[in-house]
Amino acid sequence: MSATLLASDVYSLDDLNLGLLLLRLLLGLLLAAHGWVKVRNGLDGTAGWFESEGLRPGALHARLAAGTEMGAGLAVALGFLFPLSPMAVVGVMTVAGYVGHRRNGFFSVRNGWEFTFVLGSVAAVLATTGPGEWSVDNIYDWFLTGWAGLLISVGGGVAAAVLMLRIYFTNPDRTEDGSAG
Repeated sequence: MSATLLASDVYSLDDLNLGLLLLRLLLGLLLAAHGWVKVRNGLDGTAGWFESEGLRPGALHARLAAGTEMGAGLAVALGFLFPLSPMAVVGVMTVAGYVGHRRNGFFSVRNGWEFTFVLGSVAAVLATTGPGEWSVDNIYDWFLTGWAGLLISVGGGVAAAVLMLRIYFTNPDRTEDGSAG
């Protein structure tokens, strides 16, 4: 007598869809709120901080960061435009981790890049699984999952971040001659 236990014996599809919905809401609304705080507190402060970190022009990037966090966050929460909305999350979190947190090490307790890494990773995982049946994309039956979703979200997000950093970022730790300051 075989006692094979399958995931379908333990979890229903509704359980999976509920879990994906909760994860999308957690990540998406957290990011949207983070972007909204930038706007609510005034983008000038964020712009000045971006400038001091070497991301110029700060005013442009403060608006891009806030807009991306709010727009991609709400899209992820709704399960809309997968894997493109998770790709935007990966991109903005890659830039945030590099510009604002890389010098502080990994752990967030020291303002390191741990939290940005977790948020980007959760977005990539959601792009891999897809948004689930309880999503806007499911209404139109448009989304990519699996390896395609993972590669688009991570590859596209990291590529966009690297391109943006190559164009707009100047390391404030470097002196005029290129040596570490």
